[in-house]
Amino acid sequence: MFHWLEKHPFFFSVTVFVVVAYAGLIEIVPSFAQQSRPVIGTKPYTTLQLTGRLVYIKNSCNACHSQLIRPFKSETDRYGHYSVSGEYAYDRPFLWGSKRTGPDLMRVGNYRSTDWHDYHMKDPASVVPGSIMPKYTWLYKNIADVDTAYAEQLTIQHFFDVPYNKPLPMKDGSKQTVKLADTLAGARADALAEAQKIAADMKDQDVKDMVKAGKIPEIVALIAYMNSLK
Repeated sequence: MFHWLEKHPFFFSVTVFVVVAYAGLIEIVPSFAQQSRPVIGTKPYTTLQLTGRLVYIKNSCNACHSQLIRPFKSETDRYGHYSVSGEYAYDRPFLWGSKRTGPDLMRVGNYRSTDWHDYHMKDPASVVPGSIMPKYTWLYKNIADVDTAYAEQLTIQHFFDVPYNKPLPMKDGSKQTVKLADTLAGARADALAEAQKIAADMKDQDVKDMVKAGKIPEIVALIAYMNSLK
């Protein structure tokens, strides 16, 4: 059979194409299975969470931390359930990453608390002995850019049909709705209300005072984003 194919290059090419196409289908089709779809348990980011995501990107956190748990026991034992494609339905751009100077953060919201992030971002080595992560003290002083995050929300809702203001099914059977404000002033108010809840669990008094005064430090937005990763 193989000798015959070698003597007939056309049929050989067709055979190779069929084999490669079949292998490609085997690789791709499972991604469209129900368990990989984005519907159950996945929801868009709130204004504050998306603001924090922009802070995360601006400070190149994705250069040292991945957000992609591979289906290997060594990874699932440490980080939790492996990642499925649907969980990134509302990530633009995705932050999978390929380099891990630090641990994967795909499900960090399940095992780290707000006050842990507070201490860790201010002085990583005091929380994780031997950590080479730098101190991100400027996050406690810089004001988060809520306006840009709101503009991005409007954009992705319009062009990508991201389901804001619609009840979405969660894994526990409940339904949750992520609000998209009608105005910029409303988005700022929503972000501040969420920031007040985050700041209440932080120990830094300066941050608390800033939020009380109506300002949102970048650290608060970043923690809101980190807490959403589950």
